[in-house]
Amino acid sequence: MVLPTQLQTNDSAQTFEAFVDQWFIDKEHHLRDLLGLIARNSRDNEVDEVQCKDLIDRVIRHYGRYFEAKARMIADNVFLVLMPTWFSSFERAYLWMGGFRPGLAFRLVINNVLDLSEEQSWRMNRLMTEIKEEEKEITDEFDKVQEVMATPTMLELLRHGGRLRNGVGDNMELLVDQLKSAVGALVERADYLRMKTGIMLMEMLKSSQTIRFLAAAMQLQLRLRRRGMLRDAESQMHRFETQPI
Repeated sequence: MVLPTQLQTNDSAQTFEAFVDQWFIDKEHHLRDLLGLIARNSRDNEVDEVQCKDLIDRVIRHYGRYFEAKARMIADNVFLVLMPTWFSSFERAYLWMGGFRPGLAFRLVINNVLDLSEEQSWRMNRLMTEIKEEEKEITDEFDKVQEVMATPTMLELLRHGGRLRNGVGDNMELLVDQLKSAVGALVERADYLRMKTGIMLMEMLKSSQTIRFLAAAMQLQLRLRRRGMLRDAESQMHRFETQPI
């Protein structure tokens, strides 16, 4: 991916990173509540609809806070959102347009909600086709933006601070602003598609099924984060140990 070189962490990025750290701590608490409710429903062989809906609302607000904070970060530095310093290198390997692919939600439902009715399966498959088409549209448009960035003129401008060697060239700041606007709009579309996918899936599911879907999503995010942080720590320790004295 070709990106402008100004990717250093700024104050807003540090603020967002602190938010993300706390957000994952909150996620641990929500996951504990989800798993506890799943266990109680299974043990009692009945679903407490009131508790389910209350917990689902809390989890939706949890994700809503993330997307609201992320929207502010996109407006401030969308390039950093695409290469987020607040995620480990392992987590970043799973990102698409600054987050998970919307299609991942369908895999979580298929693997963790085993009591779908035929109608639910049919509706989900139809939605899956629609979401994949929208994913492809966003990816194709982003590829076009990257092609613009890889043109000789743009690369020359990036190398020479916004001026071509012959002294002729557009203002670098204007070009980067235009690029930021185009990329920001695509990342916002991707986030909207992520939210749309989750909401439409939950509308198809029963409360007890939604609880299992949300628990699976949180478990995946937390598992990737723990593994990524461990790998980064091990890599940092290895570099420290191999440095010459």
